[in-house]
Amino acid sequence: MSIKNMAELKKIVDYTEDDIKSLDWKEHIRLRPGMYIGKLGDGSSADDGIYVLLKEVIDNCIDEYTMGYGKYIDITIENKTVVVRDYGRGIPLGKVVDVVSKINTGAKYDSKAFQKSVGLNGVGTKAVNALSNYFKVESFRDGKTKVAEFERGVLIKEHKETATKEENGTMVSFTPDNSIFHNFKFLYEYVDNQLWNYCYLNAGLTINFNNKKYISKNGLLDLLTRKTNADELRYPIIHLKGEDIEVAISHNNDYGEDIFSFVNGQYTTQGGTHHQAFREAYVKVIREFYKKDYDTADIRQSIVAAVSVRVQEPVFESQTKTKLGSSTVYEGGPSMKKFVEDFLSKELDNFLHRNPTIADALKKRIEQSEKERKELSGIRKLANERAKKANLHNKKLRDCRVHLNDEPPNKNKEAFIELQNKSTIFITEGDSASGSITKARNVDTQAVFSLRGKPLNSFGLSKKVVYENEEFNLLQHALNIEDGLEGLRFKNIVIATDADVDGMHIRLLLMTFFLQFFPDLVKQNHLYILETPLFRVRNKQETIYCYDETEKQKAIEKLNGKPEITRFKGLGEISPEEFERFINEDMRLQPVLLEQGDHIQQLLEYYMGKNTQQRQEFIIDNLRVEMDLVEAN
Repeated sequence: MSIKNMAELKKIVDYTEDDIKSLDWKEHIRLRPGMYIGKLGDGSSADDGIYVLLKEVIDNCIDEYTMGYGKYIDITIENKTVVVRDYGRGIPLGKVVDVVSKINTGAKYDSKAFQKSVGLNGVGTKAVNALSNYFKVESFRDGKTKVAEFERGVLIKEHKETATKEENGTMVSFTPDNSIFHNFKFLYEYVDNQLWNYCYLNAGLTINFNNKKYISKNGLLDLLTRKTNADELRYPIIHLKGEDIEVAISHNNDYGEDIFSFVNGQYTTQGGTHHQAFREAYVKVIREFYKKDYDTADIRQSIVAAVSVRVQEPVFESQTKTKLGSSTVYEGGPSMKKFVEDFLSKELDNFLHRNPTIADALKKRIEQSEKERKELSGIRKLANERAKKANLHNKKLRDCRVHLNDEPPNKNKEAFIELQNKSTIFITEGDSASGSITKARNVDTQAVFSLRGKPLNSFGLSKKVVYENEEFNLLQHALNIEDGLEGLRFKNIVIATDADVDGMHIRLLLMTFFLQFFPDLVKQNHLYILETPLFRVRNKQETIYCYDETEKQKAIEKLNGKPEITRFKGLGEISPEEFERFINEDMRLQPVLLEQGDHIQQLLEYYMGKNTQQRQEFIIDNLRVEMDLVEAN
């Protein structure tokens, strides 16, 4: 659902009998896709709808695996079409059409059949069906197969049952509807991360994706091993397993806390009751073990951890299942807090007693954080006072009306959350660029922060510089991340600089700042680069905006003759009227991604350190590649 301004939001709150309509299942999903899959997006964000569609299909395969059926899942993505094949029991042939096209139809309502399933509401594949240009489901069961084909949720062909030699299981093919997911593309980095998480949470499962094999033998231990650099860890990873719970814990030297939480094999990106239970229980156990009332922030500073729980009939706060709301592990069972606390009180306490060297290293990490916090306290207070005097929200920040950390109203909560997911701050260079964006932005969901000159190169500096440097101090206040991401005011942080050498340098300096001091912003996919057109190609009939040389050449060919060509040298040269399209429906964002195996300090050392010769060789080699591509074209 697209809500352009707060007046429209108010209008949908004040409704009458005339506003009441009855829609069939597919019409409702297509009219209100955000209720079922969260935000739509074009694939540039990890929580965009196309990845939710993929997840909904794979979740069914995972449920089969957890029930003991099918150890393999085959997945291909080619030309925007996804094919997922599992080797489970297969959908009962007489119900193939109903399972993917009738709401409240499925096996997961029977808790005996799916005790600890990811999805219990029977909506997932229906949403995929309704939101796909083309959707095909095929079930293989006991030597027979049944196929059904749909377009945007409408059944176009139901095949008769036929004999087959295929192994039991289900195969689903779908192509997301490009009228809903505009200009979408699957970023394989996101898919890669999604599939690894499935394997970490289901040790022994094998996923084959576009000829790449995914498998994990050690669960969350493998996850943290892959997410961290062993050389940067303060002590070996603590790996604990119990009935319906698994935990992996260590500390490094990064700022913030990095905790991955999962429920029934589902990555809960927004946490929930299990996530909070772990954070609180961990603090309690550490205080009791060391018999010292350490500050909560010092205990969790620089932690890298993962926690996975299995819950019977989990309750999530949204259809996309990114935040757990269950207060208990099972009906009549212990609270989530007590369940996690009892496990850690026994297993973590025992582990630390048996491993005094690790216990000592953990203690030193906590005491280091304590020392750094106390050293910063005086500077922090002065910096906060300076931020107030700077009148941040009038001079540096042109704020918006809806923020990520706002408390949603009771009425039309989903509509408000959709606005929150669009909350964006553009970090710009200079007054001209910020002026253009400010005039063109959506004042409900888009804010603008204006930099003054080039930021400081913060590589290798301590967090003290964040408070001593006015630009950094005001920026962290604008984002409200001084005490971590829980108070983050914007879902999307967008670096908007000119596409020239100076603009590229500012991008690099800002990315260094975030990676050095607030790495969680990058790890949780909040940081983006704004792509703006380099050229405007037009004649009297049509105007085409182009983002590179290749697009420019295609535009010239399309318009024939000799169209007028304008080269934009900076953001300030683009009029507010033109800019409006580039930061709204047609906005192109390039996510700042950390690939599996990337380690922050190594990256910063390479790009911002003193390894001049290595960087020179890297630049020269890549310049040769670019020149070869230009010559080839």
